[in-house]
Amino acid sequence: MLADFRYELRRFALFSESEAQAHGLAPQQHQALLAIKGQTVAPTVTELSQRLCIKSHTAAELVTRLVHMGMITRHADPRDGRRALLHLTPLAERTLESLAAVHQEQLQNIRPLLLGLLEKFSQ
Repeated sequence: MLADFRYELRRFALFSESEAQAHGLAPQQHQALLAIKGQTVAPTVTELSQRLCIKSHTAAELVTRLVHMGMITRHADPRDGRRALLHLTPLAERTLESLAAVHQEQLQNIRPLLLGLLEKFSQ
């Protein structure tokens, strides 16, 4: 059961990576945008690195690439000018909206399969 469950999760991850690439994003860039979108307050690079489970310098490079792509902006933290807060641009919002739609559809398609596998775990 665990093998089947992990297989289905991996298939979904591959689907997600493929869709991100079709929208001009590397999978990690898509994850970064989702992580920023999912925060109630604008995160810092350090907070983003924690959310993505990557090193701070890797997150900083990722942020720089996303800034150059026009997906995010950095603004000085008004409480601590040494820190930068990350914000999604309208382009990123539109891209995430489009990706969310295809991901939602895919999740609806595989929902019965995942629920069936999860149910087997509780038996």
